[in-house]
Amino acid sequence: MTTSTPRDTVDRAAATPEREQPFAALGLKPDEYARIRDILGRRPTSAELAMYSVMWSEHCSYKSSKTHLRTFGQKVTPEMQERLMVGMGQNAGVLDVGEGWAVTFKIESHNHPSFVEPFQGAATGVGGIVRDIISMGARPVAVMDALRFGHEDHPDTARVVHGVVGGISFYGNCLGLPNIGGETVFDAVYQGNPLVNALAVGVLRHEDLHLANATGVGNKVVLFGARTGGDGIGGASILASESFDDEGPAKRPAVQVGDPFAEKVLIECCLELYAAGVVEGIQDLGAAGISCATSELAANGESGMKVELDHVLLRDPTLTAEEILMSESQERMMAIVDPAKLDEFLRITAKWDVETSVLGEVTGDGRLVITHSGDTIVDVDPKTVAIDSPVYDRPMARPDWQDALQADSASTLPRVTGEALGDQLLALAGSANLADASWITDQYDDYVLGNTALSTPDDAGMVRIDEESGLGFAVAVDANGRYCQLDPREGAKLALAEAYRNVAVSGATPIGVSDCLNFGNPEIPAVMWQFAEAVDGLADGCVELGIPVTGGNVSFYNQTGETQIHPTPVVGVLGIIDDVDRRLPSGWQDDGQALFLLGTTRDELDGSAWAGAVHDHLGGLPPKVDLSAEQRLAGLMHGIAFEGLATSAHDLSEGGLGMAVVESALRFGIGARIWLSGLTERDGVDETAALFSESGARALVAVAREDEVKFTGMCEARGVPVLRIGVTDATSGLVDIQDVASIPLADLRAANRAPIRSRFA
Repeated sequence: MTTSTPRDTVDRAAATPEREQPFAALGLKPDEYARIRDILGRRPTSAELAMYSVMWSEHCSYKSSKTHLRTFGQKVTPEMQERLMVGMGQNAGVLDVGEGWAVTFKIESHNHPSFVEPFQGAATGVGGIVRDIISMGARPVAVMDALRFGHEDHPDTARVVHGVVGGISFYGNCLGLPNIGGETVFDAVYQGNPLVNALAVGVLRHEDLHLANATGVGNKVVLFGARTGGDGIGGASILASESFDDEGPAKRPAVQVGDPFAEKVLIECCLELYAAGVVEGIQDLGAAGISCATSELAANGESGMKVELDHVLLRDPTLTAEEILMSESQERMMAIVDPAKLDEFLRITAKWDVETSVLGEVTGDGRLVITHSGDTIVDVDPKTVAIDSPVYDRPMARPDWQDALQADSASTLPRVTGEALGDQLLALAGSANLADASWITDQYDDYVLGNTALSTPDDAGMVRIDEESGLGFAVAVDANGRYCQLDPREGAKLALAEAYRNVAVSGATPIGVSDCLNFGNPEIPAVMWQFAEAVDGLADGCVELGIPVTGGNVSFYNQTGETQIHPTPVVGVLGIIDDVDRRLPSGWQDDGQALFLLGTTRDELDGSAWAGAVHDHLGGLPPKVDLSAEQRLAGLMHGIAFEGLATSAHDLSEGGLGMAVVESALRFGIGARIWLSGLTERDGVDETAALFSESGARALVAVAREDEVKFTGMCEARGVPVLRIGVTDATSGLVDIQDVASIPLADLRAANRAPIRSRFA
């Protein structure tokens, strides 16, 4: 994009209303362009057009989802607000975790850039979410990622897998942040549109909290960090608001380029600035760059701002004013600084060798005015850019194929008994979505900083916050696109329930949610119906569980051609534990311990891993969600961990009891003897359902013999069904399921390691 000659100033825009402008090429619809003209009372300048186009893009404005996302703010109880210090609307949510500590966390998508240029797309996704955490005043302490790729055997999948995994490991490892968990899923529905959702967590003292508000007339607007270049112009903001055609990746120039070493220095610099008390407000520069940072800071602070673009330090001196505003160059921050503290601010940034420039100052007139070479090229109300963007109430319609899909139940699929069931368990263990992902996770450093208490392959990642008290947090991310395809409302609740359960079985108490809502084209009524159903389900589920949605991200237009992804709401749940020494790993480590199944098993195989991996089937209705049962289980697990009554715990989810046993046994190489007769008799299910049902609110727990009586007593007192179904066996080297099959651990491990390593290592 180039500016015209003479420069397109505000005065010139007012004098030349007839000038044609490339609004469509910038992603604006004709009615949106007309609305901008109405707001301004004239046509926009080229710079204003650039600013509105990026800030009104789907990625930045949430124009298709706002009307539904309000549900999260409307469905709130006093219980949900008890620990909430900062909710939706800021860079990341913040929760009070006790002892004067707070935790901030958020998950965001970087899907489209990660298809175009997988390495940089994924790397800058990590960098961007970490800067959100920094901007809250926190020290980043951990990252996680939820990844979805195309079919594992498709010829293009390896390109995306290698690039994404390499980008995540490069950026996170260089930053010195432990990657403590996540998930990896392969499905042909994500072939041309992988999902790369990155989560970051930070810790801070209550008094160190900072917000993205520009207040205080006369305060300086300061840009610091990396220089502004041509990378990422129109990147995340416009790229994430478009879909790919069948020709494949073709938008490489719009993907940002990350420098984790620059970000590491930026982290330490910011923390020293906070400690010195020289920052009044702060915003990271991500999607939409300076356009976003200036308009959001001014709008959030209900103030104005005057900025001189000539003061922006450039990596490329040929950039136009419009390109400077739109650039999404990484590792940049914008601070609001009291003039009396500016010298100290500059002293600290100089100490860290972080380039800094004063762009302008906060004003009280409610206008965002930007000049370039002495000419006024932007003069707008910042709220019209950052807050009052278009809001669409898109048409919604239940898909005409939904009823037929739900009628096609897995109950009609053939079932087997005996050794054949063992073969099916081996097949599940050897399927890509239940496979050992260590080839991926071994590329991540999970213990840097020295505070990691649990990490992959445990059900949740756990990090110590305070060395003296042992206070810590646990976090897990989960989603099941297959369930959501069958029923998006119940599927979203199931994702919430599983993440909640994963945190609970680690011994922590869940207290908050961040979500990343990945969906197809919002202009298709069926997709908007899926989205609305999922949001309502998630909001209702949070009310029932008593935990708030603290923030998150929406990613639309996840499609290739006309093929929409499965609705994939990824839910992150964070919990607290008073002492990480009470944590529960997901696998047993000792011989002769009793294995107890908590919860009730129903014949629920629709959408299951068994239906998919064994029968290549997707249909029916997902498992019933019972959030009151999830709460009882979580309360019980907290009590068990606090009293030290268990040595391990593993939630039951994909692959059911069978995979929980396999994963727990393989965790430390300790076998087990399992009997199903008591379960089939008590719950009225056959052996297939006993092994592979994916009913919720269940966990597999290992208990030392001397604690069995107290353990079962606590289960009964808290109303959680409990059944002894086996014993750990350190000598046999087998998973021996009575009257079904006896499978060597070596065979299970070989099958479990093969799917990912054989294709990508």
